[in-house]
Amino acid sequence: MSSGRHALPSRWGKLYREIAKFGMVGASGFVVNLAVFNLIRTVTDWQTVRASVLATVVAILSNYLGLRYFAYRKRAQEDRNSRRKELTLFLLFSAIGLVIENSVLYATTYGLGWDGTLATNVSKFIGIGVATLFRFWSYRTWVFRTAGSRETADSLPEPVVPYPEPVLSGSWERT
Repeated sequence: MSSGRHALPSRWGKLYREIAKFGMVGASGFVVNLAVFNLIRTVTDWQTVRASVLATVVAILSNYLGLRYFAYRKRAQEDRNSRRKELTLFLLFSAIGLVIENSVLYATTYGLGWDGTLATNVSKFIGIGVATLFRFWSYRTWVFRTAGSRETADSLPEPVVPYPEPVLSGSWERT
């Protein structure tokens, strides 16, 4: 049994560490994403969004390795069926993130006509940011969960009760 007084700081500490690890993996994926995107745009004559989609796919693959073996290594499922489900969910939510990210780029490139190097990189940066919020929520909620389906009541810390509940003595009813 954990002390209710320390439960809240412990939870915030775990969340902070999780966000920090996710951020480190995300930062490396961000660099990979922009580097591949700009390399493709420089070396080929591909359309902006097509280059971005390929760059996002490369970043997704590198992020999976980082998230699975670094950020969420304690949560990662070890049996074959669980790993298949984990990868399937990861790819599903990553594909949704890919659509979110590249929708921003598509809107600015083809909707507003901003197709210069600076404009596409800024649009990509904004799209990655919005998609990252979605990915963080979905990965931690659905993909890299703790063993079992959800945390059980026994594994959760006791709730913080600021004041003891009053003990009522006697009866409120008239006799």
